[in-house]
Formats: sequence, C-alpha cells, structure tokens
Amino acid sequence: MRRHPIVIYVIVVYMFLAFGWWTVLLMQKNTAVFDAQVKELALRMALQQQIEQPADFKQTEEYAQRAKKLERQQYMVLGEAALLMTLFVTGLFVLYRNLNKEISAAEQQRNFLLSITHELKSPLAGIRLILETFQRRKQLKPELQEKLSTNALAETDRLTALVNDLLLSAKLENAYQLNKEDLDLGAIIQDAAERVAMKYQSANVHVDIEPGLPTITGDQMGMMSVAVNLLENAAKYSQPAPVIHTSLLRGGSEELIWEVRDNGMGIPNREKNKVFTKFYRVGNEDTRTTKGTGLGLFIVRQLVTLHGGQLELADNPGGGTIFRIFLPAA
Repeated sequence: MRRHPIVIYVIVVYMFLAFGWWTVLLMQKNTAVFDAQVKELALRMALQQQIEQPADFKQTEEYAQRAKKLERQQYMVLGEAALLMTLFVTGLFVLYRNLNKEISAAEQQRNFLLSITHELKSPLAGIRLILETFQRRKQLKPELQEKLSTNALAETDRLTALVNDLLLSAKLENAYQLNKEDLDLGAIIQDAAERVAMKYQSANVHVDIEPGLPTITGDQMGMMSVAVNLLENAAKYSQPAPVIHTSLLRGGSEELIWEVRDNGMGIPNREKNKVFTKFYRVGNEDTRTTKGTGLGLFIVRQLVTLHGGQLELADNPGGGTIFRIFLPAA
C-alpha cells in the first residue's frame, strides 16, 4: 500500500510535464504560423504598394486583428491544457481514494477475521480442555472442580460478550432502538469499574463521582456497554500495571462530563480518526497480542451519539489516553 502514493506522484509529474511540453509545442506552432502569415501578408501588401515596406505591416489594422486572434488562440491552448490537467488530476484523485477505501476495507476484513478467529478459538479450546479433564478424570478434588468450573464459566462469558458485541454492532448500523429511562450514570460507572477490576486484577481503578448529580435519559444496557468497553480498553492497553481514573462531573446545568484516563501506550495522532471505525485496531493484527475485535470503540461512539452526546479523544499528559464524553442531563 505504501507504493501507491509514489506511483501516483510519478504519473502526475509525468503527465504535467507531458501536457506542459505539448502546450509549449502547440503555442510555438501557432506562433510560427502567425509569423509566416504576417511575413507573407507584409510582402504582398508591399508589392501592391499598400504599405511602403514590409516592416510597416505591424502598424496596420490587419496586423492588430491577427495579433489579437493569436492571443486568443494561445489563451485557448492554455485553458484547454489546464482543464485537461484538472480533469486528469481529479479523476486520478477519485480513483486513488476509492482504491484506498477498497484496500482499507479488505485490510479491516482480514484483521477482523484474524482477531475473531483468535477470540473464538481461545475460549473454545479452554472449554474443551476443561470438559476433557472432567471426562477423563472421574475423581477430582472439590477445589480443582471449582477452579475448572470457574474457568469454564469465564470462557463462556467471554464468548457471550463477543457474540453480544457482534450483534450490537450490527444493530447499531441498522435499527437499534434505545430503551430510554432515567439512569444514574454514576452507579453504572461504579458497577462497570468493579467488573473490570475483578476481570483485570492487576488494574488499579479509581472512580470519582461528584455527589448530587442529575440523572440522564438513556438505555441501561447501552450505557453499561459504553462504560465496560472504555474501562476494559484502558485495562487491556495499559499492561502490565494499569492505572485507570474515571470521573463523572457536572459540566453545567444541563450537562455531565465523563472521563476515562489510562497510563497505557496511547494512540498515535495518525490513528485517532480511525480507532472508532468498525473492526479497526491500532497496530498489526499479525503481531498484536492484546485480545479484541476492534468493535469496542465503534460501539462506544455509536451509543454516545444515539444518546445525544459527544465523544472526545486526547492524549494523557502523563502518558496514555483520555476519553471524554459529554452527555445531556435529564
């Protein structure tokens, strides 16, 4: 993909030079024809004694008219060359943009297939191994049975969450209906933080909820999905020792400001406009070790928009990322 811009630049430079050269040749040809015609007319008028000598032809009305005609022709040549080049560059730009979209879509599809395959195979393999252990070893210690059962349930929850994200992302693109009710957003954030802290035991999650905040009107499951996705992303991409700060403050009489800060790897500026795209993940899918499908931030942005809010992404001055959400109060 990196070779495409170079090829485009080479083609554009070549065509500019070609059109420029053809334009110069055509203008020189017109000038040569004009000079030949002027010379012929000057000699003829001198022979017919209409002028005293050929050099006087440049003082005649005939010469002035022909000079104006040549000027119009030259401007016409320049205009047509500029128009052709504009059309050529525009067409090339449209072609290149569409090609980039096709390549990007193909890469996203490939990344999705790679990530979803890994996300499906890992828990399925874990569950199969646990079941085989139960099948082959009839007598297991109670503590081992409990441990294996807990692991199997965790892998099942992981599969369920993956399927739910896939279904939710499909609904968000078509006809997702919000089940609106008055929500205590602070309680939702606190609940999500506790879930993430249990799942990622190495994570240090700090929750700061301003007391006495108004409720919001929204979808309970939708806002929980936003909270879990943001906090899980912060935990996953801030290994090995995630420090996550999430806060909910009053931004005005009719607005709440929700922030999630982490100490992770951060998101490069060139990637900031892409991370909310469906299936897009920062980095190379072949070498990436962090679990995920690239649906989390897509779901977050879609749900925030459906709730009438705004989502901002910024760099954390201490390292990491800040997600800031502005939501209207009820």
